[in-house]
Amino acid sequence: MDVPSTWQKSSFSGSGDGNACLELTATPTTLHLRESDTPATILTTTPTPLAHLLTRIRTDAPTHQSP
Repeated sequence: MDVPSTWQKSSFSGSGDGNACLELTATPTTLHLRESDTPATILTTTPTPLAHLLTRIRTDAPTHQSP
């Protein structure tokens, strides 16, 4: 598996060293995701299944209401 060496950190991750965060890199047809604290473990997918997953997460996310 040929994975690019440049990873982008999620904008939702905290700043500074020691913060566990999601990182992403891509080729023209494949997305690679990893956690910064376990960089050897890489999840590989394509844009369509990832888009479906994110849509489902957003749809099923509980709404928070003030008491």
